[in-house]
Amino acid sequence: MTIRLAAVAAPFGRDLDECFATIERLAFRARSEGASVLALPEACLGGYLANLGGEAAGPPALRRDGPELARLAGIAGDMVICAGYCEAEGDLRFNSVVCVTGDGILGHHRKVHQPLRENQSYAAGDGFTAFDTPAGRMGMMICYDKAFPESARSLALDGAQIVVCVSAWPASRTDPAPDLADDRWTRRFDLFDQARALENQVVWVSSNQSGTFGDLRFVGRAKIVGPGGEILAATGVSAGVAVASLDLEETLATARRSMGHLRDRRPEAYAAGF
Repeated sequence: MTIRLAAVAAPFGRDLDECFATIERLAFRARSEGASVLALPEACLGGYLANLGGEAAGPPALRRDGPELARLAGIAGDMVICAGYCEAEGDLRFNSVVCVTGDGILGHHRKVHQPLRENQSYAAGDGFTAFDTPAGRMGMMICYDKAFPESARSLALDGAQIVVCVSAWPASRTDPAPDLADDRWTRRFDLFDQARALENQVVWVSSNQSGTFGDLRFVGRAKIVGPGGEILAATGVSAGVAVASLDLEETLATARRSMGHLRDRRPEAYAAGF
């Protein structure tokens, strides 16, 4: 069965009504292009942190069972939509991503790995779990999570065929390139996407914020990566939607036929806890 995947690079700020208006436009565009999966960026419901120094007034904190995620599910309808938000649970706040259809929540993930001083604004998640969707078995992660091979490997070993990584990945702040496409953090963003897809032989769907917010400048570069590490579609560093079609079962079977990276693992040879 052929599926069509869409990954977004777009700016999102604090105003939730504006965020939802943007999401509705993007969902309409993706649906009109036949997409069954739409990956929106990290923090697309209320924006990311304006800085990484422990921002006092951060994004609006939303409950997992609140009206905002119900509204997102209503927009999704028969599509699978993944979207990042600031999750409230009691006094804690988590940097989270949710996967929904019109039927409700299919999967959820709290960001585990926290760069710089993000831990001053969010508590950390504690695991990676795959789940079933109408498009295939899926796993999710957020931004810096993909810098750790164990994150994607955990999802692949749990049967994930598609991994969605939502990001608010910025350009370098210490040595920025005049051309964002040449920035060293843009290069790292692409390298992580391709390496994680290839080493786990999964389909990788990478969304990202674009533009600027606070003192951060985001690199865009939303993309779909095949299980051989090849970029099937990408937006570049500006806002846009990357769309690609593939037969999921056939694509994965072909990639894993001769060299199966999961099949050929030798766990007994690895250090305990690796």
